[in-house]
This record gives sequence, C-alpha cells and structure tokens, in this order.
Amino acid sequence: MAKRLDQILVVDLESTCWEGTPPPGQVSEIIEIGVCTVDVASLERVEKRSILIKPVKSEVSEFCTRLTTLTAAHLKDAGSLADATRILKKELFSQDRLWASWGDYDRRQFERACKEKGIGYPFGISHLNVKTLFAVASGAERELGMDEAYARLGLEMEGTHHRGADDAWNIAGVLCRLLKANRGQAS
Repeated sequence: MAKRLDQILVVDLESTCWEGTPPPGQVSEIIEIGVCTVDVASLERVEKRSILIKPVKSEVSEFCTRLTTLTAAHLKDAGSLADATRILKKELFSQDRLWASWGDYDRRQFERACKEKGIGYPFGISHLNVKTLFAVASGAERELGMDEAYARLGLEMEGTHHRGADDAWNIAGVLCRLLKANRGQAS
C-alpha cells in the first residue's frame, strides 16, 4: 500500500513507573497510548484520543498515579497492548502514515514492548522525532523538554502533562507550528 500523506500521527506513551527502581518482578509497561492526528493540508490538530492498556507485569505505583493521574481502577477494564495495536492499524492506518513523538523514548518503548509480547509493530519505518526537530529549528544548544519548548514559544501547554492524549496534543501543537513556519519560508 502507498504511504498515506494526509495525516501525521503524533503519539505519546505513558508507562508504569516508580520513584527509583521497579519492585522485584515488575517492569515498565505501556499503560496509555495518546494519539493526536494532524491534518497535513491545513497543519491543524484534528483529534486526540487515549487508548488505555491494562498492565500484566506491573502495578500502577503511587508515584505513577501522581505523575500521570492514572490509577489501577482506570486500567481495570482496559484492553491489551495487542488490542491497542489493532486499533492503531485498523482505525488510524498507523503502518502507512508518518508518526511522530517527543524524543525517541516512545519509539524504543513500543519496539521493545511489541518484541517482548510477540506483537507486530504497529508503525511503519517513518518516525519523526519532534524533540530533535524543535532543537534544530529553534537553534537550541540541546534538546529541550516539552514544557521548556512551550515556554520558549511563549505558549502554555493544554490539559494534564504526562497524560498521553494531552501530551500528544501538545507535541502536535509544536509540530504544526514548526511546519507552518517552514511553509511560510518555502519558495
């Protein structure tokens, strides 16, 4: 199938986490996939959604809940990672679209999780690291956190930081701004 260049899927993951090392027998697992679709023609954010995933090898710690607002109760009836990848593929055509994230953590976490669980990777090879793109485009001496990038742009982030859908929405906001600036300079 040909690449779909109509939308960019901006993805942000939330995973189980702890203050310090994980308890014995637990590992960091994806518990939320936030996705914001960006319309390439208008360079506007179209939709944001949250796909929750029930962890199987870890529990949601108090630290994780403070950071993400997600609790074990939120994830009690959530689907599996395999369910989530089916949604990405069937509803968002993730294998045929460019996808983006803030940094490389999300891409590596997805690759690792899919390999460990024997699940097909839901994305194609086209990944855009918005964190690096922002650093290069803004002339920063180093890559910045999303909150620093927003401050540098004179903007305020929307929603709850460290919730996948809200972070994906905010990352998409930076990406749209960068791409619009580029289109303005193109001749």
